[in-house]
Amino acid sequence: MALCAALPMLVCNTFAQSDEESDPSPIVFIYDSSGSMWGQIDGTAKVEIARDVMATTVDNLPASQKVGLVAYGHRTEGDCDDVETLLVNSDTSAITPALESIRPLGKTPLAWSATRVIEQLQEDQQKATVILLTDGVESCGGNLCEVVQNARESGVDFVMHIVGFGLQPGETDALVCAAEAGGGRYFDADSAEELAAGLYEATAQTVDLAVNVSLSATLNGAPLDTYIQAYPPGTSKAVQAARSYHKGAEFYVPPGTYDLKVSALENTDLKPIWLRGIEVREDAVSEQVVSFDAGTVRFNVLNNGEGWDSIVKLRDGDDIVAQVRTYGRPTDMQVPPGEYSATVQALAVQGMTTVFEVDGIAVTAADITEVNHPFETGIAMVGISTGDELVDATVNFHDKASGKGIAGARTYTSASSNPRKFVLTPGTYNVKYVTLGVHKGHNGAFEMTVLPGETVQELIQVP
Repeated sequence: MALCAALPMLVCNTFAQSDEESDPSPIVFIYDSSGSMWGQIDGTAKVEIARDVMATTVDNLPASQKVGLVAYGHRTEGDCDDVETLLVNSDTSAITPALESIRPLGKTPLAWSATRVIEQLQEDQQKATVILLTDGVESCGGNLCEVVQNARESGVDFVMHIVGFGLQPGETDALVCAAEAGGGRYFDADSAEELAAGLYEATAQTVDLAVNVSLSATLNGAPLDTYIQAYPPGTSKAVQAARSYHKGAEFYVPPGTYDLKVSALENTDLKPIWLRGIEVREDAVSEQVVSFDAGTVRFNVLNNGEGWDSIVKLRDGDDIVAQVRTYGRPTDMQVPPGEYSATVQALAVQGMTTVFEVDGIAVTAADITEVNHPFETGIAMVGISTGDELVDATVNFHDKASGKGIAGARTYTSASSNPRKFVLTPGTYNVKYVTLGVHKGHNGAFEMTVLPGETVQELIQVP
């Protein structure tokens, strides 16, 4: 269960996989052992990630669950017939040692691998859930979608889910086609966490389960990727989870009443939507549609007319609904329609006012509200020296009117910091300095007025 603890989005218990179920149909994994599995994601080989995640996924299956394992591309380089059945109706404990014996090497015969599994199901007159894990597309000329479609039309009783691991845009069409033809789903994964989530959902949606919940989500009318959790009312532990991607989610929960929490994955500024008191039956599909309406606040913080790095917190009353760092450029936040205020904290600026409030930000669905917040600063340069030698010293600024300490730093003895640069909001300051090191013992005070967009400099000579 270590993997589950590391994945807060992954629910590791489900009624759909209860140990109380008797004789569930087997789950057959088709495992990618092609040479490309040595490629890395975040510094770790895909083969290592896949091996660990699949082992953990299978460990979490009920003890009564039987599994099969078919690997391709692990024995002969360049051989499109290199497909081997490693496990048939085995205990889940057999998966880990079988995976550890596999070394990726060859090609990607997806259609031939599926054909071998389908032929075995026909021979045994058995139904199964087939889960194909692949990091690449067909490389042996086969048509996986056609193979799966023909098998299902001929009466072979199986569901096929496909998990694509580290695929590039445009490589998934044939895999999506095959998953849909197999009555299953395609899951896209670009990390260990996403691979775990995809395999979890695939193993939860078995051929034994009839779908009884269907949910689709949109953002301003366009399909939205969301994460769905089903909770018995009044509880805090989800009993089922699914991901809609952009096609919608279909899953099974035992008949009863549920609260469904739907969280947008493509924009974390949007608050989850709860569907309360959803009645779910065994013999009917509960179809749910969730609409996230949102508008965009495009915030641009300007210092002396130029983009400036800042923290912006968008508020609905006292609640912070979105927070961004601008990095000196216009930055977007998506939130539900309404009226908001914002707190802007200018970074790398010191003065009496470096936090600003902006009110009356009106947001409408599907529109962009542009907010340009300007402020001004000046630059104060203070240098300490004796003759041609730079002197280390502390320099402190205090607001003249209030006496409040504003800024402080050391000059050191480097030309890069002496004179020391201070970016300050406009105002009049009392400045004090105290020398350090071999020239310690000298101190003094003077007044500086900082004007917007201007640089003022004070170079002090000490004995």
